Amino acid sequence: MTLEQLLLDKLKQLPIDKQQELLDFADFLSEKSRGQPTLTSIRGLCADLKVDITEEEIQETRQEMWSNFPREELLS
Repeated sequence: MTLEQLLLDKLKQLPIDKQQELLDFADFLSEKSRGQPTLTSIRGLCADLKVDITEEEIQETRQEMWSNFPREELLS
C-alpha cells in the first residue's frame, strides 16, 4: 500500500471537521514548503467573530476616549 493510499484511508475515517482541519494543515505545509510567508489579513483573522463595526461607531468611541484628555497640560 502506498503512502497516498494510507493517507486517503485515514482521511476517510475522520469526521468532516477533522478532514477540514487536515486540509487546512496541508495548505499550510504547502505554503511553508514554497518558502513564502503565509499572510493573513486582520479581516481574515476576525471573520469568524461576526463583528461589524461602522465608521460612525469608531468616531463615537474615539470622541468618548479623548473627551477627558488633559489638553491644558500639553499646551503649558
